[in-house]
Amino acid sequence: MSIAPFAAVPSVHRRTPVFRDRIGRDARSGHYAVPHRYRLHLSTACPDGLRLAVGHSLLGLDDGCPVTLLPAVPDCPGGGHSALRPLYEASAHHYTGPALAPVLSDDWSGRVVSTQARDILRDLDRFPHEGHAALYPCGLESVIEAVERMCDEGIEEAAQRAGRAGTDPSDRAAALDVLLDTLGRLENRLAGEEYLADDRLTAADVELWVTLVQLDTVHRCHLDASAVHRIAGHRALWAYARRLAAHPAFGPHLDLDGISRRHHGRCRGLEAAGAAVQILDWTGIATASEDAPRR
Repeated sequence: MSIAPFAAVPSVHRRTPVFRDRIGRDARSGHYAVPHRYRLHLSTACPDGLRLAVGHSLLGLDDGCPVTLLPAVPDCPGGGHSALRPLYEASAHHYTGPALAPVLSDDWSGRVVSTQARDILRDLDRFPHEGHAALYPCGLESVIEAVERMCDEGIEEAAQRAGRAGTDPSDRAAALDVLLDTLGRLENRLAGEEYLADDRLTAADVELWVTLVQLDTVHRCHLDASAVHRIAGHRALWAYARRLAAHPAFGPHLDLDGISRRHHGRCRGLEAAGAAVQILDWTGIATASEDAPRR
């Protein structure tokens, strides 16, 4: 059985419960991969929502697992979405916390299955998707997990530390070194290669592409111009990002205005000179991808 019950924190603490049920491979799992039972609720302005939207498109699950798109900026205090509140209240007794996205819900029960984006993407890969390649091919799990760690620690966290106002200059410099080292290793990996793993499009590419979108549209705003120029110098990496943005499963999900509004609604950091140094013209690429034929 590959299902784990969620752990709900008592509402008196006003914390968000963690929903971590998993979808198994057959009816014995409780939640199993059957078409027309589940629904995704997400905002593509959120990095986790964008990952799920791209993965969902790559798997061709528009009919088997529909998507409900949420506003870029949550409409409830605490960052929650009013549209998700009935699901949370049905899933956790006396729930009073924020109804956060993304969510995989069960239309049969009207409850939340999971709020863990990476678990959800792995479980979507268990759905029947004839004619579409798996995002987590057998034998490539360790490569995908390594890319996830690099994106989390070497890019996302390092970029945040490097751009944090008030941080000691030596700490910012050390964080930038980590960021540039990570980008350099990925640059070397992509030299002469189209994709990160085994010459095929996998969840590793979805993970890295969304992280690069965040780096150029969000984290760049808090870095100085010199740092952004050094980041932009990884030509193979940004050519890869541009190529994927032109793919019909990637570019059409880009909500650049929503990403900007979400960032400015959440971030209180100071804008730096790097904000004026755009690495890629995401708008032009995304527009071109909308006109590209579906593969």
